[in-house]
Formats: sequence, structure tokens, C-alpha cells
Amino acid sequence: MTNLGKTFLMFLEDESGATAIEYGLIAALMAVASIVSFTALGNGLQNIFGSTSSGVGGAIADAVSNL
Repeated sequence: MTNLGKTFLMFLEDESGATAIEYGLIAALMAVASIVSFTALGNGLQNIFGSTSSGVGGAIADAVSNL
């Protein structure tokens, strides 16, 4: 077998980059899941974290105004 053939076979058998690709795919899936869930819960999250008096933002604003 030629030197080029051996090099090509070594390249095909090398799996050192597989872990990085797997982590990239996991990160991409997590990003997609986050976007989908935030979109589906849009109004609910706005009510919870919004700046209204009943949301977390309103509670923080009240705490700051009392300082």
C-alpha cells in the first residue's frame, strides 16, 4: 500500500474530533429547545419577569425605591 493510502486510512480511523462534534450538536439542540420553549411561554415569562407591579421586575423596583 502506498504512503498516501496509509495516510488516508489513518485519517478515516481517527476519531479524536468526534467528541467536539458531539458537544457542538448537544449545544445546538439545547439552543433550539430554549428558543422554542421561550417562544411558547412568551406571555407567561413577560408576566413573571416583566416590569409590572406583580412581576419580579416590579418587586425589584419597589425594593430599590425603598432604599
